[in-house]
Amino acid sequence: MSKQGARNWYIVDGYMPYKNKVDEADFEGHEAVIILNCHDADAEIAMDIYYEDREPDANIRIVVPARRVKCLRLDHPNDIGGIALDRQRQYSLRFRSSIEVIIQYGRMDIAQPNLAYIGMMGYSE
Repeated sequence: MSKQGARNWYIVDGYMPYKNKVDEADFEGHEAVIILNCHDADAEIAMDIYYEDREPDANIRIVVPARRVKCLRLDHPNDIGGIALDRQRQYSLRFRSSIEVIIQYGRMDIAQPNLAYIGMMGYSE
């Protein structure tokens, strides 16, 4: 079988945007990580959150079932091991998976009326 992702992924530009909602819209400022597992086995993943001014939160357990996708809303502590990330504060993420997965990151920033959504692939090795 050909390679389908990587075991180690890094997202270095974490910065939770403002929470405010856009008038008459169902979305709010947030960041998310999407993990795709194309394999026939579950992916056991350890996530580490690094900060500028304190020690990391390490070994947060995430399971992505076989042949499934999992979306982690980084503003929902239950999605990331009970960790509450501060808004407007820099952080970075490292993921170590038992099998190859694909990881993408997205940010919905509503600090201005035009909105801004960025989506990018993490760095893998």
